[in-house]
Amino acid sequence: MRFSSTKFHGLAMVTASLIALTACGGGGGSPAPTAITPPPPVSSGPTWTKDVFQAESTFKDRCAVIRTGTNPATGRAYPDITGSILHEKHWLRSWSNNTYLWYNEIDDKDPASIADKLDYFDVLKTEAVTASGNARDRFHFTMTTEEYQERVSSGASAGYGFELALIRRSPPRDIRIAFTEPDSPASTAPANLERGAIILEVDGVDVINGSSSTDIDTLNAALFPESAGETHNFKVRDVATGAERSFSMTSAIVTTQPVNIAKTIDVAGAKVGYLHFTTFGTSSAEAALVDAMTGFQADGITELVLDLRYNGGGFLAIAGQLGYMIAGPARTNGQIFDKLVFNDKHPNINPVTGNALTPTPFYNTGRGFSVTEGQALPTVNLNRVFILSTSGTCSASEAVINGLRGIDVEVVLVGTTTCGKPYGFYATDNCGETYFTIQFRGENNKGFGDYADGFTPIDATVNSGELIEGCEVADDFSQVLGNEDEGQLSSALSYIQTGTCPVAAEIPTVAKTPFQPDDSASLLSDERVRTLFLLKNSNILTAPPKTASE
Repeated sequence: MRFSSTKFHGLAMVTASLIALTACGGGGGSPAPTAITPPPPVSSGPTWTKDVFQAESTFKDRCAVIRTGTNPATGRAYPDITGSILHEKHWLRSWSNNTYLWYNEIDDKDPASIADKLDYFDVLKTEAVTASGNARDRFHFTMTTEEYQERVSSGASAGYGFELALIRRSPPRDIRIAFTEPDSPASTAPANLERGAIILEVDGVDVINGSSSTDIDTLNAALFPESAGETHNFKVRDVATGAERSFSMTSAIVTTQPVNIAKTIDVAGAKVGYLHFTTFGTSSAEAALVDAMTGFQADGITELVLDLRYNGGGFLAIAGQLGYMIAGPARTNGQIFDKLVFNDKHPNINPVTGNALTPTPFYNTGRGFSVTEGQALPTVNLNRVFILSTSGTCSASEAVINGLRGIDVEVVLVGTTTCGKPYGFYATDNCGETYFTIQFRGENNKGFGDYADGFTPIDATVNSGELIEGCEVADDFSQVLGNEDEGQLSSALSYIQTGTCPVAAEIPTVAKTPFQPDDSASLLSDERVRTLFLLKNSNILTAPPKTASE
């Protein structure tokens, strides 16, 4: 997902009047609170006439259930006034017609014909497909405003602190540990999980072959706990020894560490920086990147391997900062990192903020997420970067690839095709639910933003996305991340020395996204789990929180 400073790219979310424009990635200090004047009361329920739309403001904040107290994201009272579920659905309809990127591809249905507001929101999107046959809009979702605000502000959520690699999500499943967060339940006793461990059994259910609806519910509930303090039983096979073992693990509130590894490697006399970066979507990502790049600058690196294989995106502003820190002032001065393009109703004005459209630059100073606003950023001044990728490389991560290519920094992609999300949104609250609907497409300095099927290394067996220089290399679970013998990193280091790709390893069959159903026994079939995945892979726009995302 990517968040931009006034945008969130990856599944860009912009919180119109919800999170005080919490687009990720840039922007100045937060504006002074202003009084909210509620709309006048409505005497009767709204009615529907096909393809005739009232202004969304007519229905905004007219809620079936009114929140009381102060919104922690804005410091102001909630704007809710008395309304109904029908008002909320009419707001969704008018808001989508105004801001959705493909508004003219929505089949306009009577809000009264679908009882549940979230079910109604589900139909307010295009049914078009990409060139490869994927749904064009795979990024349409909602979550409660309370949970969204907590996740973005703190980077914390209930879980075990592991990243799962769903190599195959339907029977016979292959689910492995991709990496773990430090000092989390997953990385400490009794679990002590390491990269590559295969999950065999959860709460007595066979992970590989379990196929009943009860099995699926049990697996989802255990692998993706809703709250801290849940204890579940696991059986795994460790990759290093092949030994099988069982243990119990209790979920906790785990804070994501955006920079997992930052180190300098000597390669035939060259100094190569390796950075495993997991998310653009938390405020701490800004400071973590600055610390890592300051170290690389001091080491005098001449090459950079940026490991984004599990980075689903976040704030576009932070992505723009990373682009600057890689490329330096000479290449980025006055150049566009990411330009937002809204639907044809809004060629010049951002329909969410009401401001004139201005592109996201390569930010050269702190934006106030976790680095002082205006503080100069370090840079390694490179004209080439190696990016390690999988289908989990999404949104703001893809914006980095596209943004650097737009200023002729060479991007060498080592891995597999990225997820294909050149789109973003403003996370928008209404009556306690935060909605994410695609509102813009991102374009680079050359006006390119057409990578809905992802970026693909040029030597790939199947050329499904936008082809760029690089090597198709499977994700290697036999080695820990950062190990110079790990498949993708080893291939990048080899390319640095030889200028060519090593002999390709066999590429495993991996679903393009865990949420394209392939059979009735698919893991992760429940809506909550899908929502968590989509939030991770988004571009968000807001202001600190003030940025858009991708």
